[in-house]
Amino acid sequence: MTTSTVNVGTIEHVDPNLIVVEANVRTEAQLGREFVASIKANGVLTPILARRDDQGNIIVRAGQRRTLAAREAGLATIPAYVVAADETTVERIVQQMAENDHREAVTDADRVAAFQQLAFEGLTPAVIAKRLGSKPATVKAGIAVAENAVAASAIVSHSLTLDQAAALIEFEGDDETVSVLIDIATTSPEQFAHAAQRARDDKRVATMKADAAADLIARGFTVLDRDRGSYENDYTSISYLTTADGESVTAEHIAASEGRAAYVYAYSSNDTATVRYYLKDPNAAGFRKSSGSGATSGPMTDEQKAERKTLIANNKAWASAEVVRREWLAEFLSRKTLPKDATQAITVGLTVHHSMVGKAIQNGNVLAHTLLGLKRADYWSRDKLSALVEHSPTKAQHVALAIILAGIEDSTSKETWRHPNTYSARYLLQLAAWGYGLSDVEQIVINAVAEKTATKAAVAVAAKGTQE
Repeated sequence: MTTSTVNVGTIEHVDPNLIVVEANVRTEAQLGREFVASIKANGVLTPILARRDDQGNIIVRAGQRRTLAAREAGLATIPAYVVAADETTVERIVQQMAENDHREAVTDADRVAAFQQLAFEGLTPAVIAKRLGSKPATVKAGIAVAENAVAASAIVSHSLTLDQAAALIEFEGDDETVSVLIDIATTSPEQFAHAAQRARDDKRVATMKADAAADLIARGFTVLDRDRGSYENDYTSISYLTTADGESVTAEHIAASEGRAAYVYAYSSNDTATVRYYLKDPNAAGFRKSSGSGATSGPMTDEQKAERKTLIANNKAWASAEVVRREWLAEFLSRKTLPKDATQAITVGLTVHHSMVGKAIQNGNVLAHTLLGLKRADYWSRDKLSALVEHSPTKAQHVALAIILAGIEDSTSKETWRHPNTYSARYLLQLAAWGYGLSDVEQIVINAVAEKTATKAAVAVAAKGTQE
């Protein structure tokens, strides 16, 4: 589909502080230090796209980040390609979109192009959504994709979906992650959501570690590249040390000590990084080892290291998968029509999974509220599920299924993949049957139970043959 229009404009050099940046075009503009530094050193090389409204104001339509970075960098002017809004063009784009959608669904790339052009003509995302029958959030995501060079290129050249292209924006500047995500989107699209969430978690962990490390370095600590075991003696953990008065050594005790060091580790499930403190020479710093703090075991074997690496990787993968799975459950429960076997699933939940569901009910169905978009902080907060059914009787089945699924989901944890059982496998298989894309770590649960079942059956067959 072609929605290009002829709307001749002019290149003008404009004070970035006089350009109107409408918040509804992009809700958050991430301005990294490197990006601002580049703008400050080189200026804005590619003109922003802007329109002039009836009052003569220049409003940015593509290039919000460049405009904001130019302000922060203190640039006097930036180049802008400025045109006037044109309602005739708006009507033509809207009609073309409607006609093409009726004949054959347009691609997400075409849709993004239309969103961008309509925004360029002065329409807000809310108005574009209303005119095209889309959701404002979808329009905002489309405009953000159009403004991002990598995402805009990928949605066309790799035929990505809008959601996939929008996810790439989060990793701007991380070429390796972007490349991996594009590859997964084109070869295993059902795994994209899981891969993107793992990348988000890794990025968040890396940021937490970097921030903590920067703070430690500023305070004079050496940041270690790995943790130390009790059998190693180049650095000693302060957990093994006491002061001259016999007190346990804390980070405050070593704040000015020579040879102070630290190791930073972080997990996506936490909000901040954790720091483990060390000293290179405790005796010189005036501390001594506490009794019973000597090394009692040697370094891990290669096999133990491999097992540890797998354990950590799968734990991280499970945490990421939990986010994706719960987002999927919320979307699934928001659908107007549930699958035909929803009643059967409710029955199975009340029987096979009754202990898990019952425990969640006793604890206030907090997750069920969350999945249905209702706010209930804890057990003592007011239950809103019954009120939802009273207000919308047709939602009764949705509420019942939410209670079942939330109850089972609430019982899952990292232990689920470590110790697979038939209940967890049955739950995940049901989600997969409804269209959920299982991650590799979730598949471990299903494969382990299937293997155990097959082995048990084989043993039974063998035993029967021996008896005969």
